[in-house]
Amino acid sequence: MAEHTAPRDTPPTEPADARPDLAALLVPLCRALVDAERPVLDAHGLTMWAYSVLLRLGTTPIRTQAALADAIRADKTRIIPVLDDLESRGLIQRRPDPADRRVRLVSLTPEGRRLRDAVQADIQRGEERLLAHLPATDREAFVRGLLALHALPGIPPHQPSRDT
Repeated sequence: MAEHTAPRDTPPTEPADARPDLAALLVPLCRALVDAERPVLDAHGLTMWAYSVLLRLGTTPIRTQAALADAIRADKTRIIPVLDDLESRGLIQRRPDPADRRVRLVSLTPEGRRLRDAVQADIQRGEERLLAHLPATDREAFVRGLLALHALPGIPPHQPSRDT
């Protein structure tokens, strides 16, 4: 008597309440959001890291370079060229900390604030088109949940894996 076996390419059955892993859900969405941001950033002459700096300085007006790198989850040595560029364009100001002259304090200039606000408005207009596919209550809960997860203290800086 022959035993019945499923073909090898048949996917395994999953419980009715199974959901994909969060990374499987979020990574394609994040890639699409980044791809949508690129033309906006390009039009304003900014890189993703530069935009991250402008956003973070907007929430905290003056930070040390090391604290700023930590806040945007970047290596502090890698943001120095970003800060150099933003400073040369008059978008940020770096000055020695009066309490410790070895430390540089970083702040937005009025032009940096204006550019940050314009870029953020352009990006969020695009995001609103995506979010419009959700009912208003789901949209608010989704954004609130992302904000809560983003605020978790234990999320380390991104370390690219060898296979990416």
